Amino acid sequence: MGFAPAGRGECLHNGVSGWYARLDRTLSDRKSQIGIWTNAWSNSLTARKPVAALLPADWPTLPANLLTDPGHVLDHLLARLDAETDGRSPRGAHPTPPRLADAILKSEMLEPALIQVEEEINPKMPLDALPPGFRAHLEKFNLTSIVEEPNTSQFDQAKEDVENNIRTISGIPLPIADSACGGGLFVARLLRFHSEALKDQDDCVIEDDTRLLLSNLQLVDIDPFIVATAKIRIHLEAVRQNLATIGKAVPGKLSQTEVLEILQQSVKSCDSLQDDWPWQEAPRLVITNPPWLRIKDRFRGHEDGSQLRRELGEKLRELVDESGHRRFSTMRGNVNLYRLFIERGLQILKPGGTLRLIAPDSLLREQSSAPLRELLVKSNSWNNVWAIEEANLLFPGITQGAVVISVSSKGITNSLTIQGPIQRNDLIRKGAGLAPKVQSYELALSQWHDWTRNTWAVPRLPKNTYERKNVLKIIDQMAKNPRLGDSDHWLVRGGDSIRVRVGEIDQNSYSSSIQTWVKSKKSRPFIRGVHFTEENGEIFIHHPAFDSSIPSRAAERQLSMWTGSSDVFHGPRLACQAIVNAKQQRRLRWALIDEGSVLGNSVNHIELSKASEEFLALNNSSLKEGLSWLCGLLNEENLDIWARCWAANNNVNNYELEMLPLIAPNLAISALATIV
Repeated sequence: MGFAPAGRGECLHNGVSGWYARLDRTLSDRKSQIGIWTNAWSNSLTARKPVAALLPADWPTLPANLLTDPGHVLDHLLARLDAETDGRSPRGAHPTPPRLADAILKSEMLEPALIQVEEEINPKMPLDALPPGFRAHLEKFNLTSIVEEPNTSQFDQAKEDVENNIRTISGIPLPIADSACGGGLFVARLLRFHSEALKDQDDCVIEDDTRLLLSNLQLVDIDPFIVATAKIRIHLEAVRQNLATIGKAVPGKLSQTEVLEILQQSVKSCDSLQDDWPWQEAPRLVITNPPWLRIKDRFRGHEDGSQLRRELGEKLRELVDESGHRRFSTMRGNVNLYRLFIERGLQILKPGGTLRLIAPDSLLREQSSAPLRELLVKSNSWNNVWAIEEANLLFPGITQGAVVISVSSKGITNSLTIQGPIQRNDLIRKGAGLAPKVQSYELALSQWHDWTRNTWAVPRLPKNTYERKNVLKIIDQMAKNPRLGDSDHWLVRGGDSIRVRVGEIDQNSYSSSIQTWVKSKKSRPFIRGVHFTEENGEIFIHHPAFDSSIPSRAAERQLSMWTGSSDVFHGPRLACQAIVNAKQQRRLRWALIDEGSVLGNSVNHIELSKASEEFLALNNSSLKEGLSWLCGLLNEENLDIWARCWAANNNVNNYELEMLPLIAPNLAISALATIV
């Protein structure tokens, strides 16, 4: 379904978001809310009155921001219905931002199939009125014989494409599909561009081209009620754009009956992930914003939710195509649904067709999406990425970025164009959909492979030109270094690769054994992420076991003492904070952990073999000194820049740390010759 889960949608003022809550108190039945709103919208178009004037008297007063676009209000009402039906909070449910939808659609539209003949502009002063000498000088230029010839070959090709139902005169590729259409936002915004492109054309041209567009829509949603509402909404948007009527047809406008009959075949209810695609002809363009929702988060409001989730996961894993191959070949573990919509979208497209899909930017870097990225690169043509910065200005409440991918089905990937970081004001309704100032970087396939070791992750690049050049230089240099988890890493001894492990104590499972710090002979420090502190560029553990001046009510004193089993004892080791606070400038915060300390699961630590520990001790005065030296390397600034570029989210996971390109300094290189 084309609605966003918690934290996705257009930026709302408090008065706007509060209006929906006040409406819930007036009328709690969400389907009734939607029915009343669409009826008022339809009546407003007939009576030429504002929607607000036709709403029930007991409804809350519409804020000014909601008066201009009835469709956007409908999208919010549908998103809240979808969230509540699935057992999620409606407060965090928001639809696709219209500004983003407009930019994506504009970037995919073709030039209108119209010959633009410039009108001859008559001079305000006739040439006869000019002095003879000046008039003779102008005649040398032969200005009256210069006529700009239209590009007839392009026009003829475009006209042929229109006749073959490949595109509309207005420039829309056909067929165009949305596999999670919700209330039909993308088509609603598309009708605006369609109407603008045809505004000066004959009535019959407008009617035929609108009929062609509506007949070549392929919109799907899993909820029959939402599908029925989408049909009503698309008709009302067509009326709003002077493409249709409420009632009988008039010149230049389709009748209500004809529009709804066409939409009966163009908008259907089915499960686009599990069912067959309900049209014979494959779409040429798929534009969609699928749910950003994990399978394990579905059906939260159902009594048998656990059973429904298990059945859904099993069905999706067992689906096969006509040749017997799995429909979702990249499905691994607890999958987020948007990944399945990506793979399914590429399956339903024509060869060479384009998929434009909105997703969280973790798709670009998280390890669990690596199989999907490999599919995009090796079996298709992944050619473009829009990386949206400060996505919370578009999608309120989210803590991650957003991305719009562009993939051509069954193509060959030669390079990837990364456009961004994109800010809200960079999304425009003309040209290619993005402001000219947006930075762009073309990542060659060979370079991409070397940087990511075949995981096809996409780096996060800064906006500042100087910083970007510096970051790209650092990535290119550091990618040549051995990774911390490599079996042949310079730190490896005794054949055992270095591994990064999560802290040994789960704070929820052992909460009764974690207490406020009280100093005694038996007290054992319990180290959490909150104990990692940075001061004047130095990172250290700020814990009451090592600093008695910490105030009694400070967070560092709470839950800082381990009172559980003392069977397991660890020597000194290196640990890294596992959850990064948004206010922190650094991503990597490594610190030396004293022996006897216990680590919580908000901390990751390096697991070294005995031989590797001996190697560090021999090259330093002790193991502790060797670990301190290694800690300095791990906290090096360029390594932190690398980590920020490849970060999938605020969690610093084990795989990310094992893939750090830790350079071998001179001391270690010389030691390799003497230490076996």
